[in-house]
Amino acid sequence: MQPVNNSEWRSKTGFTKFILVGFGNAEDWNLLLFLLFLAIYILTLFGNLLILALVVTQQHLHTPMYFFLANLSFLEVCCTSTILPRMLKSFVTEDKTISLWGCILQMHFFCTLTAAECYLLAVMSYDRYLAICRPLHYVTLMNERKCTLLVTLSWLIGCLLIIIITGLLSQLTFCNQYKIDHFFCDFTPLVRLSCGDTWVIETAAYVTSSIGTLPTFLTTVTSYVFIIGTILKIPSITGRKKAFSTCSSHLTVVSIYYGSLIFVYILPSTGQFRDLKKTFSFLYTVLTPLANPFIYSLRNKEVKDTLAKVIYRFGVCSGIHKKMMDASSCKKLSNHC
Repeated sequence: MQPVNNSEWRSKTGFTKFILVGFGNAEDWNLLLFLLFLAIYILTLFGNLLILALVVTQQHLHTPMYFFLANLSFLEVCCTSTILPRMLKSFVTEDKTISLWGCILQMHFFCTLTAAECYLLAVMSYDRYLAICRPLHYVTLMNERKCTLLVTLSWLIGCLLIIIITGLLSQLTFCNQYKIDHFFCDFTPLVRLSCGDTWVIETAAYVTSSIGTLPTFLTTVTSYVFIIGTILKIPSITGRKKAFSTCSSHLTVVSIYYGSLIFVYILPSTGQFRDLKKTFSFLYTVLTPLANPFIYSLRNKEVKDTLAKVIYRFGVCSGIHKKMMDASSCKKLSNHC
């Protein structure tokens, strides 16, 4: 039997550390990068938590579409929080190292959330298909129980798919290669550092990623083919615009998300594509969660109107409080608004 060297033993017991190369030798820009990513993180949390709060607190937003939107916002908060806090810490401490198990856990949570998001976006597409193409049966087909079931399945399938990969990844050995050419622990850069046979885990990753992305992508595309076909049959221009406005925000998010995924996981990882893939990884891991709440709020009249009313109520009640009026007056004015 071939002896196991010390570095291999450390990799299996969790003592091996990797270096996340990140954005290269940019130590002179650490303060600027820290402020930039801190601002992105704060805005991402604020935008998504704001949508989540609006959907939870506003009774007229308790519909399937906004239920799914609230779940998407919560998912984006979780996804961003698996990457940005670690990046912010590295900018402050200039410590780019991460333990083997820390890296595996980051990859596990990120990939689980990514898989769940694919299914959730497909569910949202199906919801819009029912609302536009089968409006008379919408209430029956998309009731509260089915909405909860679809969201639960999205999270559950995403989790089960990645548990398989995480289990296989924990069995790999890592020898002398320790630099990960990425700003977070993604699957492909991590597996490439293994000095053992990776055929099994790469095959398993191909199968699980196909299960995770292919059905959801086909569901999304098929739904919008029927949606666009139905919208084009509407005789009035006003009717077509109104119908399309209900799904244009989601279509924008889906296009950005799947477009980025295709660039990251389909293009080869050599030569000029390496930096390009890192750029698109940054797009769908950091910028998309930041943009989603603004896309949904700026392109959705109902969300904008609700937000305006909440801000107005808050402003009116704050002014009343300053004038020492009683709480009942504030509540009465809020209800009037």
